[in-house]
Order: sequence, then structure tokens, then C-alpha cells
Amino acid sequence: MSSDLTPYQPAELAAPLDQARAYAEQGTAKNTRAALVRAWSHFSTWCEARALTCLPAEPATVAAYVAALASSGDYKVATIEQRLWAISKRHQGAHLLNPTKTAEIHEVMKGIRRALGAAQEQKAPIVTEVLRVMLGTLDTSRAGLRDRALLLVGFAGAFRRSELVSLTVADLAFKPQGLVITLRRSKTDQEGEGTQRAIPYGLSPATCPVRALKAWLDASELVSGALWRPIDRHGNIGAAALTSHAVARLIKRCAAAAGLNPGDFSGHSLRAGLATAAAAAGVSERQIMAQTGHKSERMVRRYIRQGTQFKDNAAGAVGL
Repeated sequence: MSSDLTPYQPAELAAPLDQARAYAEQGTAKNTRAALVRAWSHFSTWCEARALTCLPAEPATVAAYVAALASSGDYKVATIEQRLWAISKRHQGAHLLNPTKTAEIHEVMKGIRRALGAAQEQKAPIVTEVLRVMLGTLDTSRAGLRDRALLLVGFAGAFRRSELVSLTVADLAFKPQGLVITLRRSKTDQEGEGTQRAIPYGLSPATCPVRALKAWLDASELVSGALWRPIDRHGNIGAAALTSHAVARLIKRCAAAAGLNPGDFSGHSLRAGLATAAAAAGVSERQIMAQTGHKSERMVRRYIRQGTQFKDNAAGAVGL
């Protein structure tokens, strides 16, 4: 909520309006707000260096900016689109004419997408076979038990890494059939209505996410607070939650230990792996979306294509 909406309000409205602004900020995720600040700062600095006005910005200024980003070779299409989004949001918030919503910018971006390619770099999914290899590198120390449980729960629950690190012991409910995890907030549930993910017992004790999680809870003796925590080299467990970056590092470390290229994997690889493996096993699109929490079929269908690309393949049916 922009302060220019209330230039002449009486003093008694000052406190309620401050509260309203605070609520409006909470309506956007913290990471999203930080990305907006970074993107806008880059644009405003670029404009300042060239004696150009950034707010309000002329469409020609925005066109020159995105063209400069594309020509530098340092920015992907997704990054350039994020910068455009930040410029758009700042103009909308200031109730100014939006310079990004013009035919000129549309044509420039169409050319940039064609020149650079709009496809984002895709990290490899951690499918079941890859997960087994990674789990084989872990020992039975506290850190090993934590890592095993985190990999298995992250995979079976198709969690984003931000969702994983938000989990607490209170979010767990063990059932005769397995485990139900309450996800109190996620990327697609910014208002905190909450969702649940059911994780059944695995067929093998070595790869069962429910048994692995129980083993971690027994070893850590955690009864409340953050579920995934840092562990020092002496086996002491910290009080704070692991960060999203720590989850990504853990995945890369296990990949390297398994003899895989850690650069092929990211924090998203567990979530992508479950969707891909489920598609390969013939699980329906509806069931995959129910577990991953995807709202759109587009992304899920990409995983289905990856998981089924060797099934009913024309080249495999011609007797080569």
C-alpha cells in the first residue's frame, strides 16, 4: 500500500493505516519482496548512471534496459522477465502509467526470448534409482540419520525446500498407514490456510520415509520446534532450523558422495524426482498434483513427459 493514497487523512487514522500497510506487505512472501527490492535497485542504478528517470520510466528507457541486459550475455530470459516484473510493480504501487505494458516492450521481449531461448535450465530430478544411490552414502550418525530422513521425506512429500525447512515436530502426525504432515504455508498457499501431505510406509525399511523420520526423531530426541536442524562435527544439534540453501548443499553433497555430478542437482530435484518417478510408474496426473500441490497442469505434464518418454516410444517399436 503506497503512502500517496493517504495525503490528507486525519491524525487518528495514522496508526490504523500503518497497520494496513504492514498487512499489505505480509500479503507478499518475504522472498518475493526481497527479489523485488533487488530487481528494482538494479534498474534504478542503471537509470541513474545514464541520467534517466526510473519512476516514472519511459517505455524507451525500459526497452533500452532489457536490451542491455540481453546483449551483455550475463542474464537469462527469466532474470530479465523478473526485472520487468519489478518495474511493473513499482509503477503500479505508485499509481503511474506502467511502461512495461506497451507494444514496444512486448516486441522487444519477444525478440529477446527468440534470441536467448526462453527455456530455463532444468536440473536433474532425483528419481527413485538415484535416491537409492544417494542414500547408500549415508551412515548411522545423527547427521546421517537426519540426511536420510530429509531426503526421503522431501522426495515422498514432493516438498519444495522452503516447505521442508518450515516443518516443525508439531506438524507431524503418525498414523497406522504412515505419516500425515501439515504444511502450514507454501508458495501456493501464501494466506496460510494449510494443506496436508500423506506419506505411506515404504516397501523396504531401507528406503521408507516414515521409518527414517522416526529414526531421526529418536536419535535427535526432538519433541518440539524445527524438524530439520544443523548438526556440528561433534554431533551436537542446533536450535534453529536448517536454511533452504543448506538443503540444496546437502543434496549436492550426497550426489557427489554417490559419484554423481553435484551440478546436475538442486534443491528442487527431490520434488521433481517424485513427480517424474510417479509418472514413469503410471500414476495419474490428478494423483501427482494431489501430492505435489501443483495448481497448474502445465508443469506436471512436463514431468509426465520426462517420466514416460521411453514408454510407447515409436523408435522402440521398429525393431532396432
